[in-house]
Amino acid sequence: MQVIMVRHGESHWNVEQRYQGQADSGLTERGRAQAAQAAHTLVEEVGRMETVWSSDLPRARDTAQAYADLTGATVVEDKRLREISVGDWSGRTLAEVAAELPDVVAASKAGLDPRRGGGETFVEQRARVSECLEELAQTGLDQVLVFTHGGSIQVGAAYAAGLPSPGHHSMAPASNCSRTVLRLGGAGNAIVRYNVPLPGGVETY
Repeated sequence: MQVIMVRHGESHWNVEQRYQGQADSGLTERGRAQAAQAAHTLVEEVGRMETVWSSDLPRARDTAQAYADLTGATVVEDKRLREISVGDWSGRTLAEVAAELPDVVAASKAGLDPRRGGGETFVEQRARVSECLEELAQTGLDQVLVFTHGGSIQVGAAYAAGLPSPGHHSMAPASNCSRTVLRLGGAGNAIVRYNVPLPGGVETY
């Protein structure tokens, strides 16, 4: 089966370069326009699905709702699709955290997996995301549409590629409302397409 993973539209904290994690700042007007554009693009690419899956965080759920409003699809929320928790880093700017905790930020960029802000590790995030993907692969559907977050797409793609956990550091950041297509089960797991952007998409955390 194929899983199409869609990142949420641009959020206010994306624009302000703030860590979001499992806090939420809501979609910008541009983000809502991206979600609407993504909905039309998805109808052209995969058609009108009766059910789609989404992280329960508002920025992803609102992006999913744009597709639901267009197609009449039911949105199933799953907390396992949430972004990684960054604990008390949520709401702080990337520059602020880098200035205060340069060693932790450097370790993360180097491919290590520190527990940032008292939140999750990427290993923990990958475990819950891959568990959700494995369950979706057992639904018997040919295609599944999932609305989620940049980090969840990275670890999900790393899982599909068979990279050692967490494995996400080899994956480029996913653009807002980009599509990533994974093949799961059957002939084996693989990345079919990664980070196919919308025109004008932006790469933000």
